[in-house]
Amino acid sequence: MSAQNSALRGLTFAFLGFAVFATHDVLIKVLGGTYSVLQIIFFATLFSFVPMAVTILADRTTGNFVPRHPWLVLLRSALMVTAMSCAFYAFSVLPLAEVYSLLFSFPLIVTVLSIPILGEVVRAQRWAAVGVGLIGVLIVLRPGATDITLGHLAALTAAFCSAFASVLVRKIGNEERSAVLILYPMLLAIVVMSIAQPAVYQPPSLLHLTMMAAVGVLSVIAQHLIILAYRAAPAGVVAPSQYSQIIWATIFGVLFFGEHPDIWVAVGASIIIASGVFVVWRESRSNTTSANTPVLRVRSPRSDTGATRPGE
Repeated sequence: MSAQNSALRGLTFAFLGFAVFATHDVLIKVLGGTYSVLQIIFFATLFSFVPMAVTILADRTTGNFVPRHPWLVLLRSALMVTAMSCAFYAFSVLPLAEVYSLLFSFPLIVTVLSIPILGEVVRAQRWAAVGVGLIGVLIVLRPGATDITLGHLAALTAAFCSAFASVLVRKIGNEERSAVLILYPMLLAIVVMSIAQPAVYQPPSLLHLTMMAAVGVLSVIAQHLIILAYRAAPAGVVAPSQYSQIIWATIFGVLFFGEHPDIWVAVGASIIIASGVFVVWRESRSNTTSANTPVLRVRSPRSDTGATRPGE
């Protein structure tokens, strides 16, 4: 297969994957108007566990399910559960495009966290991109001009926890079985959310239960499509496609929720996206100064789904 065909195939998988993620997020927003995010996560994780278990059983790597770095695996699992809870809450209370704008700070946070955790050396240009991206976040939030709500803080927390979890994978991923990295976050989510159910549970209708199941299944499908994209095309080609989610967010927001992002959200999102794309471009250069390419090697930036498969 030619390089051009491979790139086209990879981009097709990636765009499909992120379109599925956007649909997943629409369901979360709809359900969040009636149910606690803790209940949505509980059922979504239960339903995603079955297809992910198939993936785990298909892993022929020798060894058991005991992690080699138990405390780091537990920390990553806790970060993923926190990211999922915060992202689900943000989607339920904020316009879709606004949530995505803040989640797109993910690669900038990865860049910063990779310095103490991975020993990454970040030069002036990538620092400048991080600074510009921060300005974009401030434009979206506009502190002082608009109220910063719990939803905004939740979206930023989700971005931070997803980035932290992704950097930890770069640190321990080569020593841990993929099955371990998949299984532990899902089990932790099920345990934590089951404990919360007596306080938040509302009997769901059959339609809503089906939608909760769809949230879990769609996350698995989207993750698989994105991994196929990275297998087919170079990371530098695939990684920027994550920003296509803002297009879906805008379309779905208008069609289903009557959301019309204001000019400041559009400007801020554009700045954040440009900064993230620049970081990806810098890491993908053949003469890059990045030893770890932490952003490029994140095979899925959506740790907030709870069914994340680590990079391959």
